[in-house]
Amino acid sequence: MKLVLIGFGNVGQGFVEILRDKGAELQARYDFAPQIVGVATRSRGTLLHPDGLDPAALLEAIAAGHLSRYPDAPGLQRDLDSLALIRASGADVLLEAGPTNLQTAQPALEYCYAALDAGMHLVLANKGPVAVALADLRARAAEVGKDVLFEATVMAGTPSLRLAQQALAGCTISEARGILNGTTNYILTQMENGLSYGDALLQAQALGYAETDPTADVDGWDAAGKALILASALFERSFALEDLVVEGIRKLTPDDIDSARAVGECWKLIARVTPEGGFVRPQRIATHHPLAAVSGATNAITFTTDLLGEVTLVGPGAGRKETGFALLADLLDLKRKQTNV
Repeated sequence: MKLVLIGFGNVGQGFVEILRDKGAELQARYDFAPQIVGVATRSRGTLLHPDGLDPAALLEAIAAGHLSRYPDAPGLQRDLDSLALIRASGADVLLEAGPTNLQTAQPALEYCYAALDAGMHLVLANKGPVAVALADLRARAAEVGKDVLFEATVMAGTPSLRLAQQALAGCTISEARGILNGTTNYILTQMENGLSYGDALLQAQALGYAETDPTADVDGWDAAGKALILASALFERSFALEDLVVEGIRKLTPDDIDSARAVGECWKLIARVTPEGGFVRPQRIATHHPLAAVSGATNAITFTTDLLGEVTLVGPGAGRKETGFALLADLLDLKRKQTNV
């Protein structure tokens, strides 16, 4: 299985670290020995080699600051633009782990279309194409007999989409709601422990949970993107961001935290989606509900089903190797499908 990787930040590097560290085990247990033939970044170079790139050397080069540090080899091409790299790669799968754009999904969406035109499967960590154009991507993929997989877009490596679409097959899911942003959950947990919103945010930034500009997290937009993906994946509904009510956690005060605690409740930033629509906003949750016990940067999702009632999944919602694992899980799914054909 030949792979092209678009984006070589935390997620891409986490995936390549897994291949470096577990390559022998993956081959022995699953007969799975993928080759990364191309890597593209926005500002730190691109590489293409039809015989494969060495994972350890890729990681060393990017750690040194630029893919130009990757050692020369016969047949190695450097500095192709991303579209040219995709088209010239001869790869079986495009891994899209570039920056997310929830309005237009570009340029990632263009890369996805180019990969499908070249006969590749799509495995996405980038939320933009899935939130904006999943139905179209699936239709185009079906025309060429390819798959679109995107476990990494919701709850990182915790298999929320796989649970809903595979393990709960046969159930009708009427609602999904959960804690889908680890940064805000960490901040709210620290506010429960007595910190103000501002101090909790500073702590989250110091620990690397929150970006210098935390807007996407604390104003609810990251969770909203995941709600759009859930709507598409579970209900085949294509909502836009403006169709959702989105409210963040900036306005919550210590008094709000105390008043909820006094009646046995706590605040969580909840993303909820049904076939009719959805929202992201802070809500008070009874402390006996499974979501109330989810603390720190952990994520959780509850699916409401007709046959099993409520099913709640808890696990990591972010992280370098955690999200890299989701890419691996999707690739192993593709491998199993190829084996069973």
